Amino acid sequence: MALVVRLWHFLSSGRGTALGLGLPVAAAGCRGRGGAWRLHSSKVIGKPGTFRRGLLFSTLSYLGFETYQVISQAAMVHATAKVEEVLEQADYLYESGETEKLFQLLTQYKESEDAELLWRLARASRDISQLSGTSEEEKKQLVYEALEYAKRALEKNESSFAAHKWYAICISDVGDYEGIKAKIANAYIIKEHFEKAIELNPKDATSIHLMGIWCYTFAEMPWYQRRIAKMLFATPPSSTYEEALGYFHRAEQVDPNFYSKNLLLLGKTYLKLQNKKLAAFWLMKAKDYPAHTEEDKQIQTEAAQLLTSFRDKN
Repeated sequence: MALVVRLWHFLSSGRGTALGLGLPVAAAGCRGRGGAWRLHSSKVIGKPGTFRRGLLFSTLSYLGFETYQVISQAAMVHATAKVEEVLEQADYLYESGETEKLFQLLTQYKESEDAELLWRLARASRDISQLSGTSEEEKKQLVYEALEYAKRALEKNESSFAAHKWYAICISDVGDYEGIKAKIANAYIIKEHFEKAIELNPKDATSIHLMGIWCYTFAEMPWYQRRIAKMLFATPPSSTYEEALGYFHRAEQVDPNFYSKNLLLLGKTYLKLQNKKLAAFWLMKAKDYPAHTEEDKQIQTEAAQLLTSFRDKN
């Protein structure tokens, strides 16, 4: 505002002509025929007041544009700071096992264009769908919404390992509603995105664990599903328990005890390979894992049942 006042005094004094500002006279009327405005040297000399007012308005317009730029930049900085704040809150709630609070927080930003918010919303939607209190109808809706959020996250940032990971997870979930053919048909897409996630972040134990699940799933695929796979692909997706075991161990090396399900699957894979001693070791670790989530509790129960089952057989 002080600058505007000084400019007004400057222009009112008569020193703010084109020459007074150090500009050539021709610059004051820079547009030719058909231009928005045109000032001739005779008009400048004959009506200095008109020229001064025109120059003042031009100057004010420029100042307005500069102010707009400053405000826009400030708004962008504020928006970025806001996103960072929401991400911090989201990660805290996730680590605390506050599934419903996390979902409520992130659904406020479902129209966001930020990949980091969107993949977290995909994860939160899926987590809510897994809760025992979620109806089948709600679960299906949440699974499809999660896929849409993950897809948008990937579109916004193809370099996000988490976007690739959650896109693959959500495609797999949707397959449960679209039949075995769709699930098998999507298998290569799912594998591709898990591998991309690992490539982008080799220290993400969860992505490595998920590749292990992919291998485990196709290693234990029943015969009738294998027949469907052969009908769909010349070379249908396949894997072995040994491959699955390699990924589960690799995930554990990257981040020991990071996930109760990885411990459970190590135990189950060793059972498939008839190594009961190592199976018991990992199943005990899964059973004793501190339960932070509903899934952890389910895994504790399954691990305890498996231990009881094969011990009774001995």
